[in-house]
Amino acid sequence: MNINRVDLIINPKAGNGRLHEQLDNIVAQLEAYFPAVNVYETHKPGDASDYISELKGKTDFVIGAGGDGTIYELINSLAPLPERPAFGIIPGGTCNDFSRALGISQNPLEAAKQICEKDFRAIDVGQCDHQYFLNFWGIGLITQASTNINPKMKESFGRLSYYLSAIQSISEDRSFQLKLESDECAYEGDAAMVLIGNGPFTGGVRAFFPQSDIEDGKLEVLIIESNRFQTFWDMLRSKMMNAVPNSEDILYFQSNHIKIETLPNQTIDCDGERDYETPSTIRVLPGHIQMPVGNYPPHP
Repeated sequence: MNINRVDLIINPKAGNGRLHEQLDNIVAQLEAYFPAVNVYETHKPGDASDYISELKGKTDFVIGAGGDGTIYELINSLAPLPERPAFGIIPGGTCNDFSRALGISQNPLEAAKQICEKDFRAIDVGQCDHQYFLNFWGIGLITQASTNINPKMKESFGRLSYYLSAIQSISEDRSFQLKLESDECAYEGDAAMVLIGNGPFTGGVRAFFPQSDIEDGKLEVLIIESNRFQTFWDMLRSKMMNAVPNSEDILYFQSNHIKIETLPNQTIDCDGERDYETPSTIRVLPGHIQMPVGNYPPHP
């Protein structure tokens, strides 16, 4: 892949500023392997998207340096383009889920070194109506858990905070009516959560889709039919043991196109962003964007 121009878009506040402290070394590493490297800093939501609008048709390779929110904004600006530059990730947040899926080191400087090896792969992207996602789309328990995270708990416990919050959330019965349609499966009834994954990591661990393949043109679909703690715990335990969950309350399948309706409408968590509600149609865009990988595929 011929790359003449690299544009690095960094959130200087990511990782409590630790990512920004390594910026000079990261840029020096990139400049040793690429002819031209430009740096842009984001200071508020929308800045990353504005930079992509300015760079459209000019750049060969965009690198996002920041947490999952920065990566979400960048992929939603890049994915709709008819001609897309390559896209790389230097992780700087709490979970950095999709960088893990790519086998990218969680050490920013090591991640930059991996990017310089230029091992690019055609990676799948998920699309749901107005949004694109690299990692997951979810409603129900997954949204409640991320909404209920206490900032102090997140600061103290990091990735574990997502699971502590989930355990707190399941004490309340917030089930909803779900109608799901796809070529592979149809479901109509009560549900506590629907999770549709492209990547294998959630909250920094392989909790739900450990065998997910980001190049297979498929999305993983998980429906939890009840809100019981034991069901949720069985699911986590089975997935951490690298197995498909086996429970009468859990439905799992793969698909490339899913249509969802709920009653009442449910807030959608799309890679950690909660901007829209159901109904929704979700599909996969196979091999939609070129991304550099590291130790890929990552080991369970």
